[in-house]
Amino acid sequence: MKKIQKSSELLWLLGIVFVAFGVAICSKADLGVSMIAAPSFVLSEILLKWSSIFSVGVTEYVFEGLLLLLMCVVVRRFNWRYLLSFAVAVLYGYILNFFLWLLCGVKFDAVWLRWVMLIVGDMIIAFGVACFFRTYMPLQVYELFVSEIADRFKLKITKVKWSFDISLLVFSLALAIFLFGDIGSFDWTSIGYLSFHNIGLGTLVTTVINSPAISLTGKLVDKIFAPTPCFPRIENVLKIK
Repeated sequence: MKKIQKSSELLWLLGIVFVAFGVAICSKADLGVSMIAAPSFVLSEILLKWSSIFSVGVTEYVFEGLLLLLMCVVVRRFNWRYLLSFAVAVLYGYILNFFLWLLCGVKFDAVWLRWVMLIVGDMIIAFGVACFFRTYMPLQVYELFVSEIADRFKLKITKVKWSFDISLLVFSLALAIFLFGDIGSFDWTSIGYLSFHNIGLGTLVTTVINSPAISLTGKLVDKIFAPTPCFPRIENVLKIK
């Protein structure tokens, strides 16, 4: 099979679309979204009570913008390329909104089907992330945050990534507990088939299968695409430190 050449930019776009689509499917399964997606879903749920502007997608890029500011303060530096990551967040946010709107009438009643759809959503997300990893184009703020912190303080990126993901989970759970105040009334025996404000058993399952799924789908991406750039001059500009 002949690989698709000059596909770096295409992979970048596919990454955004597939990650957004996968997150939307996982949210419809109502078993818990990933640790990275959780903060925006929790914040959107509470902010929508104040203003209809705070859809999940809008809340997503606002949250990523705040995270970007925090990162700049922590690493004590700023690069104009950071703004490109925020632009990716805005684009991703609106694509996520589109898929959430597209699936708004879809409902999975059977528990087994919801678990199947969660896994399907996770695999779609993994495919999108695998596409991201094979392009020179700017990534989202989450990946930028991890790489910049690791670089600034000379830490192993895997440890920073793990700490970052856990921090987002704790942050999301704390938000849900303190903002909604219904932790006592939630039936925790149902956590296997119902999420607590988009945090649930599915969140943990997603965390466990995330890395293997990215590795597996990455092999598929490598069989189909040869990620060389269509615009090498842009690649050179983005790679200049």
